[in-house]
Order: sequence, then C-alpha cells, then structure tokens
Amino acid sequence: MKKVYWIEGDGIGPEIWKVARPVLDAAMAHMSESLEWTELLAGEKALAATGELLPQATLKALENAEVAIKGPLGTPVGGGFRSLNVTLRQHFDLYACIRPVRWIEGTCSPVLHPERVNMVIFRENTEDVYAGIEYAAGSPEALKLGDFLRSEFGAKIDREAAIGIKPMTEKGSKRLVRRAVRYALAHGLPSVTLVHKGNIMKFTEGGFRTWGYEAAQEFGDAVILEKEATPENSRGKVIIRDRIADAMFQEALLHPEQHSVLASPNLNGDYLSDALAAQVGGLGMAPGVNMSDSLAIFEATHGTAPTAAGKDIANPCSLLLSGAMMLEHLGFADAARLVEQAVKSVIADKTVTPDLAAGMPGAQTVSCSEFGRLLLKKIPG
Repeated sequence: MKKVYWIEGDGIGPEIWKVARPVLDAAMAHMSESLEWTELLAGEKALAATGELLPQATLKALENAEVAIKGPLGTPVGGGFRSLNVTLRQHFDLYACIRPVRWIEGTCSPVLHPERVNMVIFRENTEDVYAGIEYAAGSPEALKLGDFLRSEFGAKIDREAAIGIKPMTEKGSKRLVRRAVRYALAHGLPSVTLVHKGNIMKFTEGGFRTWGYEAAQEFGDAVILEKEATPENSRGKVIIRDRIADAMFQEALLHPEQHSVLASPNLNGDYLSDALAAQVGGLGMAPGVNMSDSLAIFEATHGTAPTAAGKDIANPCSLLLSGAMMLEHLGFADAARLVEQAVKSVIADKTVTPDLAAGMPGAQTVSCSEFGRLLLKKIPG
C-alpha cells in the first residue's frame, strides 16, 4: 500500500475529486492493490478550518512525503496573496514541471491534425520571473533599485516603472535538462528541444541554452547534436537541438510530430504548456506533475473555474489523467493504463461533460458526477 497525500482544491476541486478518487481506487482494486489516502488542507478549505491558506501542518507533512496530488488552488490576479502553487514549488524546490500533451481521439481540437501532437514539456519551475522578485511602480523598493541601476550601470529605466528581476542559474537549468534527457532516453524518444529567447535575453535565456547543451552532452554517445545528426548516425540516440520560443510556437502548430520532449525556462514553459494543451482539447485534458528529487505533486493543470463551481458540470479529466501519471510513478503502470483507457472509452462513446460536448457533434452532455459513473463502468470488475 502506497501513502498518497491529497489536497481537494478550490472552486471545482471538490466536484472533480468526487469523480477522480473512486476511479483511481477502482483501477488499483482491479490490480489487487490500494492507496492510503491522507487529506491535507490548502486554499479556501484550509482558511475556513485553520485561518491559514497554507497551514504549517500541510507543509510539515509534505516535507517527508514522496507523493501528493492536488486539485486547483485559487490565485488572485494583480493583488492578494501570492500563488499557492508557486509557493509550494518554491518551498519544496519542485524544479521540474512535467506535462505530457497527447490527443485523445474524439476530443474537439482547433487544429486539423491533433493526433500529431505527442510531446512532454519539462518546464523549469523555480527560477525566471516566477521567482517573484518584483516591485510595484512608485514603491520605495522600485525607486531605490531603479536609482541604483541607473547610477551604477547606466540602465535606461523610467522612474515610474515597476521592476521585476529574472534570475536564472546554471544549476537550475542543467538539472532540468538532465531530467528531460533522462526521460527521453528511458522512453525511447528521439529528441529534446531546448526552447528559449536567447536571441534577446542573452545571459538568462541564452544562458539556459548554453547550460542546456552542456548538460545534454554529459550523456556522451547516448545523445547527438542536431547539427551533427544524420539518419544513420542518430539511430538509437536522442537528438539535442534548440529553438527560439516564438519559432517553437509556430513549429508546434505546423510540425508538432517533429518534437517529442521540450525543455524550457519557466515562463516559456508556461505559455507552451497551455498552447499545446489547446491543440488537444484544452487544459481540461492536460495532466501534470511538479517534482523535486524527492517529492512529486501531481495536479490538475487548469484553474478553479469559479463560474462552474457547484454546478456539477466540470471536466475531471485533467485530475484523472494526473492521477494516472501518479499511479505509473508509483509503479502501478497497469492501473494507470486502466484509468487512461476508461477516459478514452467514455470520450469515444460521446458521453461527455459540457466543455467537451460543445465541440463534439452528436455528443450526449452529462454531468461531472455522471461522467464519473460512466468511467467506473469501464474499469473491469
């Protein structure tokens, strides 16, 4: 029995959890296995119970944990408390955000060939602008920092500017790229593409590119640089290449089949994750995990959807597929496949939640809870 901590989440979190957990348990039961679930509080539920959005008890429990899974947590835009998701990533050094993006047949897509999209994004999770070092326009901190940059380095910064800092390190970049290359090698994938904006930000994004190549070449003959690769000498090796971020967005639309693993700094990875998810049906179909070297927190990658909360209409697939990722991570690959096959089968039957039904001709719209009952019928036994 494996111990799994879980966080219900805000907004639609309670509704999608009522669907996801029974399906995960059913898949495990079919394999004569089980999970030991322990709830942790965070977000609105934690605030109501403890007066804290992220209680110390939750942080303490996760310090010795190996695996957790969570629903969406609310984040105000432009004010209020800092993102709880970012706080968890920073506190536990969850430096790798890993998001596989694949199309499930029958799901509506805005592109002609969503079946060509099959990528795994490795997004650096703790550095870049997400480090949260920024100062409001006109604040004493922004004025002082602006004065220093102007006087010491001749920087052209308006005195009325808000200022943010973009820290990126060799250590942070290399450990992410190493993880991406190991993943490609373990799964027999043909390439790792470093995605950056190094043509403009030469020492941060450009540093990521340089450090990424250095980290990849640590794998010796198992990898080969794109400029050296031919069909003959690259067979069985991982091709290492890089793309400017804006060009990568175009390639993701025009030639997605040419890319298998993407490794990128934080902000680029955020954009790419959501854009690629849109090509296969939206964030409601996108699983993900944030990982350190010792802790993995799997999560629904969408937001709290407050306008849908309490209406029993939410799509639980992001949390379900994240749960399948978690089962595979725990060593229960067969149970993970049962969950994935159940999702595929129900979608193939065209009995889906409103967001999926809207783009699926002939679909029958069902509630979130009914979608869950249909999923359980697809689990053998």
